[in-house]
Amino acid sequence: MGKKNDYEDEEMTVELELDDGTNVNCAVITIINVESRDYIVLLPLNDEGDNEDGEVWFYRYSENPEDPNEEPVLDYIDDDDEYEKVADAFDEYLDNCEFDELLEDEVSEDET
Repeated sequence: MGKKNDYEDEEMTVELELDDGTNVNCAVITIINVESRDYIVLLPLNDEGDNEDGEVWFYRYSENPEDPNEEPVLDYIDDDDEYEKVADAFDEYLDNCEFDELLEDEVSEDET
């Protein structure tokens, strides 16, 4: 279990159309793999490009391997157990990011 892609150098965004017809712009945080299935983690943004509450959204994520130009498919996770597994994997991803950041800080301090 780990991150599939890392988008640190550029912020990728997607626009989602919600059930009520409104569109929400979201930053792509990462794509994680849980039990051989891919999930995308999205950070909803307001009109100014900010996230006000730190809430993230999880969706099943799939691409058509036969047509790389086709839009990826995002599916709602309606199973509570599946959602919890994805949330736990994302927590682990965040822990790894924090650990990597700590290591980078230690290396920077050692160099000075």
